[in-house]
Amino acid sequence: MQLLTIECFEGPREAIAWCRELAAQGLSLGFVPTMGALHEGHQNLVRQAALENDRVCVSIFVNPLQFGESLDLESYPRDFTGDAKLLNEAGCHMAFTGTLPEFFPGRLDERGGLLPEYLLDPGPCAEGLEGEYRVGHFEGVATIVGRFFEILKPKRAYFGQKDYQQALVVRDLARNMDGPEVVICTTHREPSGMAFSSRNTRLSESEYAAGMFISRALFGARALWNQGQRDPAVLARHMQAVLKQGDLFVEYAAVRDPEEWNGSEPVGELQHAVALIAARAGDVRLIDNMLLSSTTPAGA
Repeated sequence: MQLLTIECFEGPREAIAWCRELAAQGLSLGFVPTMGALHEGHQNLVRQAALENDRVCVSIFVNPLQFGESLDLESYPRDFTGDAKLLNEAGCHMAFTGTLPEFFPGRLDERGGLLPEYLLDPGPCAEGLEGEYRVGHFEGVATIVGRFFEILKPKRAYFGQKDYQQALVVRDLARNMDGPEVVICTTHREPSGMAFSSRNTRLSESEYAAGMFISRALFGARALWNQGQRDPAVLARHMQAVLKQGDLFVEYAAVRDPEEWNGSEPVGELQHAVALIAARAGDVRLIDNMLLSSTTPAGA
């Protein structure tokens, strides 16, 4: 059994002090923000951060600001001790959690919600797709991630490509704050092709089988792209046809230009493209995406 060497803090005050001591020693910090329920995908982010920084810290905080459905928030799995063990195996040095009042002291209303003036604008990359189906989600993401950047002052922050639109929002946020450097890491997949996700554990066997059509649709779109297809409408129709083979409720199967993101569907042939899907298998909402061209998000 591996010895636990990771430091764990139940609140942000100790985490901030730890980061300040690190800075005083001239050591670089890599930061991985998470909501817990960690899996191999998170561990890969930590491993990359460990390769590129002197120390790595991880936040484990189920952020109520980014949940539109209260049931989703209440059912989200929480296991700080188990998560810490996984982080220790991946080479993380410190993990911390906390509460909304601890992260935003003096900024909450009488019901415990964050006052509107402290919510951050997620910017143009929040338009369309996830921004349309999860109203307020990116506002909550930008607000908590911006707060973490402010109090921890990491040199680099690591995000998975699976939440592609979120990664674009965070990239722009970091630019507006003059740092940190945002590193967007390739999606880590299960042997089935499914993207690793905390939500996968909630799927029944039949729901998991249905969810596999999401990655099949994305790989199919990439195959068409490699064959020379550049029409976003044709690529989207192919994904929709594949998804119909599974027992899924499809919210969107779309293609966007990652270099010119907006809420509208692109028209005409694309030079750069990313395919994105959101669908529900039973009650579980799954998202995934795939870069069709060699383009990666600017700033990655």
